[in-house]
Amino acid sequence: MEQQELNELMRDSAENARISTQNEFGIELDGSVSSIAKVDDVLLSFLDKYQDNALEDQAVFTLCNIYGAYLGEVFKQTVGGQWRYDTSDPQAPYVLLEYNGRTFAFAGICYERLVNDSTVSVRAYFDQAVSNSTQ
Repeated sequence: MEQQELNELMRDSAENARISTQNEFGIELDGSVSSIAKVDDVLLSFLDKYQDNALEDQAVFTLCNIYGAYLGEVFKQTVGGQWRYDTSDPQAPYVLLEYNGRTFAFAGICYERLVNDSTVSVRAYFDQAVSNSTQ
């Protein structure tokens, strides 16, 4: 995947997160750092609203990727960075945000909160990523 295509895909995915959040819950994600805390609540709201359907493979994939893209786009606007399509495992390629020699798995932290542990905080991960990148 070309860099320009990847950048466009991630911008579009972040916009899908914004629109979905507004349509589903009436919550505005405005692209600010403070809006990241809302993502924590929104992910769990999908579980409350759709119960087991929210944990179907396709739904999990979609939710984690669009909200991961949203987190990454806010990070890019705040700190900087570049999307990277990692194909080191051809069977399971994934997208990371890379900045200053570090990579951040924003979709992965969304997966953790949604599927594995609802106490994991997307906002705390984001804040730590910013802190690590600005030291």
